[in-house]
Amino acid sequence: MIDLNADLGEGFGRWTLTDDDQLLSVVTSANVACGFHAGDPSTMRRVCATAVERGVRIGAQVSYRDLAGFGRRTMDVPPDELADEIAYQIGALRVFAEAAGGVVAYVKPHGALYNRVVRDTGQATAVAAGILLAGGSTPVLGLPGSAMHTAARAVGLPVVTEAFADRAYTGQATLVPRTTPGAVVTDSDAIVARSLRIAREGRVESLDGSEVAVRARSLCLHGDTPGAAAIAVRVRGALTAAGVRVAAFA
Repeated sequence: MIDLNADLGEGFGRWTLTDDDQLLSVVTSANVACGFHAGDPSTMRRVCATAVERGVRIGAQVSYRDLAGFGRRTMDVPPDELADEIAYQIGALRVFAEAAGGVVAYVKPHGALYNRVVRDTGQATAVAAGILLAGGSTPVLGLPGSAMHTAARAVGLPVVTEAFADRAYTGQATLVPRTTPGAVVTDSDAIVARSLRIAREGRVESLDGSEVAVRARSLCLHGDTPGAAAIAVRVRGALTAAGVRVAAFA
């Protein structure tokens, strides 16, 4: 059994990026941009309403305050300030999730923040503090063995492991930086094959050719990948045909 999650609501004003309507017909969990790297109130409201209508779980995709850089630029944010900004983003999305009859079922960092909290204990601890400040014990979606998951467990937050079908891995089972050639997998056949192997074997070939373990409960498909919706349809169909049950974790 595996969950399919995708980054959604990644537009702003008249600018749109992700095919939210189509992807919400395929995925089981939606990582919704909360306004700091992308997203605006109307987009958040629409995505939450459609997600609830289709039985898709809503997750807060929190990030550094970086609209111009799409949340992919590393920033040194003081821990107390970062905790407040994480709580702020979750709270903003919660308004629209609850108005639609749903809840914010989990939290997932985005972009530079996601990669930073794989190793940075201080920033990971600040994210966990922000989740607690927002209230409840919301699960944290992230890489297995990350500092983020260690920090979450330390304060009693549930953790959920994820893997990426459309991102290259290092030999240490972390994501290859986007600045490295080959870091993003765009070939649909390769993405489908990687998805099947991750779901059935818990393994994937790294960029250097080595085999790495990536056992995960959730599989991410980036919503901003060219042809993302069509790829997601193929991935879900292939998983189902292979006997893998696709179901939300939250």
